Amino acid sequence: MSMSIFVRVIERGSFAAAAEGSGMTATMVGNHIRALENRLGTRLLNRTTRRQSLTEIGRSYYEQCVSILAQVHAAEIDARDMRTRPRGRLRVSAPVIYASQRLAPAMKEYLEQYPDVHVELALSDRVVDLADGGFDAAIRVGTLPDSSLISRPLAPSARIACAAPEYLARHGTPVCPVELTEHNCLAFGYDSDPDRDWRFTLADGSAQTVQVPGRLDISGGQALRQAALAGIGIVLLPEMLLEKDLAEGTLVRLFPDLPAPSFPVNIVYLPERKLTAKLASFIDFMMARFGPHTR
Repeated sequence: MSMSIFVRVIERGSFAAAAEGSGMTATMVGNHIRALENRLGTRLLNRTTRRQSLTEIGRSYYEQCVSILAQVHAAEIDARDMRTRPRGRLRVSAPVIYASQRLAPAMKEYLEQYPDVHVELALSDRVVDLADGGFDAAIRVGTLPDSSLISRPLAPSARIACAAPEYLARHGTPVCPVELTEHNCLAFGYDSDPDRDWRFTLADGSAQTVQVPGRLDISGGQALRQAALAGIGIVLLPEMLLEKDLAEGTLVRLFPDLPAPSFPVNIVYLPERKLTAKLASFIDFMMARFGPHTR
């Protein structure tokens, strides 16, 4: 505050003129200048009964104060602008399959709507720490643990059990989930253990978990899909990854009469008193494009 008062004194020419319209008296203005000089350990103004003038140090300090205050003003305007107009870099963490099949194709529309936003999609199937990683938001698939993050639900991700016609011709087609125990099932391999507890919803609405056998674990959805296309075995993968293969018949859906098991999908972000415009625009876009009532 003393810095801005000092500049005001120089621009107005006197303590009394600087005090006008500032809510301070000339004496209060003078006290600020004296406190500033004491803190700096030098005289900034030469004072006489008729006039005051800058010392050599005072002139150099004044020029730097003007520059600093201009930068502070510009920073404040920029900060307010970022609250009202979507702009700047937006960092989003997302699972590889979801980002590849859903987010990346949708970015054309988002970037056209918000030309001042630069989006950085970080693809990872690991759960990242938003604060440590500098992320504005993340897409999470699966049940969310209790945390301080704010979440918004998106359309759930359906899982489809399928296999290539070649595999089914050689090994037969299972007619119910429990028959998967007689087949080579290809599992998604995580850091700890492969996912071999496959969950299904039966026709009566009850849940069934089948522990499936198999001799191949792969830590990547696209690689699992390619292994299934090669006829190696049966996979349980997100429907969004298999849409083209199912439509073309290169993969065949198993148990088509049963509801496809699904996993919740959420967009999460750190709690803030007020969202930045860029994050608010992205959340609104995701809810409109991939919200719980969309497909």
